[in-house]
Amino acid sequence: MHPEAPRIVGVDAARGLAVLGMFVAHAIPRASDAELFADGRSSILFATLAGVSLGIMTGADRPLRRGARGDRMVSIILRALILFLLGIGLSTLGSGIAIILDFYAIMFLLLLPMLFLPRWGLGVVAVILLILAPALASGIDEANPTTNPLLHLSQYYLLLGRYPVLIWLPFLLAGLICARSGLERTRTQVWMMAGGLFSAMLGYGGAEVLPGVTSAAHSGSTAEVVGSGGLAIAIIGALLWLMSPRRAGLESAARTILWPVAAAGSMALTVYTAQVLTLAVFAVLRDDTGGFVEYPGWPLLIGMTLVSLVSASLWRHFLGRGPLERVLTILTRSPRSGRAERSDAGGGGR
Repeated sequence: MHPEAPRIVGVDAARGLAVLGMFVAHAIPRASDAELFADGRSSILFATLAGVSLGIMTGADRPLRRGARGDRMVSIILRALILFLLGIGLSTLGSGIAIILDFYAIMFLLLLPMLFLPRWGLGVVAVILLILAPALASGIDEANPTTNPLLHLSQYYLLLGRYPVLIWLPFLLAGLICARSGLERTRTQVWMMAGGLFSAMLGYGGAEVLPGVTSAAHSGSTAEVVGSGGLAIAIIGALLWLMSPRRAGLESAARTILWPVAAAGSMALTVYTAQVLTLAVFAVLRDDTGGFVEYPGWPLLIGMTLVSLVSASLWRHFLGRGPLERVLTILTRSPRSGRAERSDAGGGGR
């Protein structure tokens, strides 16, 4: 087999934190509807990392040449279709959580025409969406929904759903801009930390001082997008800086401590899907036993976290790429790239 390309461990660690944050948001018990820190922010971190991943897939700071883009675009389209179907399937299981995968799939497809724009162009699109999308969402009359099924579905996915695509696209665009800036450069990492923290203070601070402005999780407001998006960028930048080979002994210690988290992040689709299946099972048990099974609850949260970290670490160490990630790679590999890989594998020695 062709050896797996080197991974950016800081990105994997950030993705692992996002997945664990979703565990907290979905399973932690709460006495009221009070917002937890993980609410919304974990999903936003995950979405920002999706933009980073798309950037890496298409050449990072050295975007693919025009003649080499076709296969990668086809692969992304296939990936989006599979994620959409998987998301719809998981939504039928009654886990009690809002599935994000089908929304991601639409984000991927809408981002395709913009993948190779210059960074300033990506920034302009992000700012336009940042301003216009929340206004469009607030202008839709939810009290009198449209009777047109296609228009209703479009409104749901683009503006009104749990993860409205047009409001969330700036997160992916921000991640793509970071990937195009060179994730392994110290200068990029510092700018991500500084710019992200400034954006977080601007968004959350504005919501505190301006009347009628909210940055609450899943509010879809401009303040939430600016605040939570900035926080996501700062976290990614900090982990990239901390786990960079330039940090010498600090990098080695960070990699050791965060190895289980990075392992989970390297197979985030598998861990996320396993979480949904687990919650669906416990939801059924809770209903059938009249509350005997505690869901949400601390035992479930701790159990899912420990099992995920240990299982992902062992799988990563002994088997490499996660199971669903392997399947997704096989299903989204274009015929031309598949032939090239078989040719390379056949011509090399061990």
